[in-house]
Amino acid sequence: MLNITKNRIDQWVDLDKYKSTQIFAENKQYKAIRKFIWAFAILILIFLFLPWTQNIPGSGFVTTLKPNQRPQTIHTTIAGRIEKWYVNEGDFVKKGDTIIFLSEVKDDYFDPNLVENTGNQVKAKENAVESYEQKVIALESQLFAIESEKSLKFRQAQNKLKQAYLKVQSDSIDLQAVTTQLRIAETQYNRSVSLNKEGLKPMTDVEEKRVKLQQMQAKIITQENSYLTSKNEVLNATMELNRITAEYAEKSAKANSDKQTALSTQYDTEAQVNKLKNQYANYQIRNGMYYITAPQDGYVNRALQSGLGETIKEGTPVVSIMPADFEIAVETYVDPVDFPLINKGEKVRVWFDGWPTIVFSGWPGVSYGTFGGVIVAKENFISENGKYRILVAPDPEDKKWPEQLSIGAGTQSIALLEDVPIWFEIWRTLNGFPPNFYQPQTATAKK
Repeated sequence: MLNITKNRIDQWVDLDKYKSTQIFAENKQYKAIRKFIWAFAILILIFLFLPWTQNIPGSGFVTTLKPNQRPQTIHTTIAGRIEKWYVNEGDFVKKGDTIIFLSEVKDDYFDPNLVENTGNQVKAKENAVESYEQKVIALESQLFAIESEKSLKFRQAQNKLKQAYLKVQSDSIDLQAVTTQLRIAETQYNRSVSLNKEGLKPMTDVEEKRVKLQQMQAKIITQENSYLTSKNEVLNATMELNRITAEYAEKSAKANSDKQTALSTQYDTEAQVNKLKNQYANYQIRNGMYYITAPQDGYVNRALQSGLGETIKEGTPVVSIMPADFEIAVETYVDPVDFPLINKGEKVRVWFDGWPTIVFSGWPGVSYGTFGGVIVAKENFISENGKYRILVAPDPEDKKWPEQLSIGAGTQSIALLEDVPIWFEIWRTLNGFPPNFYQPQTATAKK
């Protein structure tokens, strides 16, 4: 009976006599089932309002936090022939321990005294540089001496020129004086001749005046000759000045040319010295490359080359080393659709292959066997597997990660996002919506 009205039919009719009534009559079991269903529905309704942590799943493997702590391959720097091995696979080596010894295979470096001979060449070239420096100093002294001598010679020639000018001036004055005396002598002679014709002067006076006139005529010729000689001396002194200038200019030019040649040779020799020093340093460094040593403490994982007498090229991998001390981290990969939700400093839960784990992705607090992590880096370029790489370090506020973990072990991770009700997460999942986009408080504080 539905019992949906107060007008009950059992008040008017005796229903006990009907078999169907007896079958569907209410009993205590039906009441218990009904109460259980109502209680279950109420629990489901309450359950839908419980908090649920949105998360992003990822998978990856165990790695190291720092690049220098990851397994590395040691390569040869030079080409050579394997002469001796000093380690075996699995050996522990310290930084600087010798791993392998190589011998030379290039004929340019076969000389056992190559470094010493190159050093001697450097010393010889350095001595040559010093010699050229001394030669330059000597030429500079020679130039100074030439300039000093030129100055003295030039002053001497200038004095001679000045003396010649003064002598010309003196001879010119003397010539004027003799010319004047000649005119006086001519006047006196003509007067004596006139007075002699008039009988006022004797013939002897005329003859005396004639002799004096002839003397003045001879003297003026001599004085003119002396005057012309003085002029020639001026010209000679001028030519001497020009000759001194040209002579010492030639000497200076030759000395300067020798100096520049010495400087050029000196600079060329210095360049050769630097080149030889470079070669000398290269040869010294190359001698140290015959012994391949361990770059840090670690274990020899694998010998990538084998045998003795085998020739290898530059950059050939020789051995693989795993560092002894390292800080583990997890390298995990997430889908591109979830990458914008990943932020540096965000909390992550991680579990490792081989460790017993019970995971409730939405309730990280009740998960068993998971370990806390913090996102320290994320790669903005997609990887070859079509996902984005995330680097997770141990959370210092959570329990320590197992010390027995080995590099390369598989991992699973969930990045914890915003807390939402379960009904919202079910609704979001059914509709195919992404998790809520948000930024953690740490990222906001840094900005």
